[in-house]
Amino acid sequence: MPRKNRLPLAAAAVLLLNAVQWVVSEAVAAAAWTSPAYSYATNYISDLGVPDCGTHYQGRTICSPDHTLMNTSFIVQGILFATGVVLLAATLLTGRARRVVVALAAAHAVGFLLVGLFHGSPDGPGYSLALHVGGAAVAILCANTIVILAGSRSRLRLPRAYRVFSIAVGALGLLSEAFVGASTSTAGIFERGGVYSWLLWSAVTGVSLLVRHARRPAGARMPENVPA
Repeated sequence: MPRKNRLPLAAAAVLLLNAVQWVVSEAVAAAAWTSPAYSYATNYISDLGVPDCGTHYQGRTICSPDHTLMNTSFIVQGILFATGVVLLAATLLTGRARRVVVALAAAHAVGFLLVGLFHGSPDGPGYSLALHVGGAAVAILCANTIVILAGSRSRLRLPRAYRVFSIAVGALGLLSEAFVGASTSTAGIFERGGVYSWLLWSAVTGVSLLVRHARRPAGARMPENVPA
């Protein structure tokens, strides 16, 4: 199989794996949180990575027995998402467009590395919380920007609905993140809107690429690179 055909398939597999590992890790960590019960609506995702049980922060009591699992998932997510995006960019973009996307992917990976290594608890050193929040903000901004670019720049030769979906879900992700601090009762919902956007895009992109490959006649070539 030509390299131009292999890389998008590898990207599809990596993006799908990333979405699945996140959803499973978050569900397991949330289920282990029983006192009080974890709330997807009011608790931040980052609460699942705080190692200090009994910490009180912004009206929330935090106790995540599986914080190691979630912090590991944060780091793995950054690496896998960035890898999948770079694999796509390697065959579907060139010049300035490729450099921009690769830079955004790298910044996203670094952001989630900080999220996983420095937990979001006020009981730790001040720099820890600052690095956690800063890393998360950069990672979320970069990922949703990548998703928007996927709909407006790349030639994936997928249906127009996919391109519209990419732009819409990325824009909604950015908009959702802007409303995270609007209310403590909905903070978790809006934060997940800013994060699940690119996870949903990863799953849809992965499945779409695999389906397209399965339907493509033998010997068909991938599209040429998009000019900068």
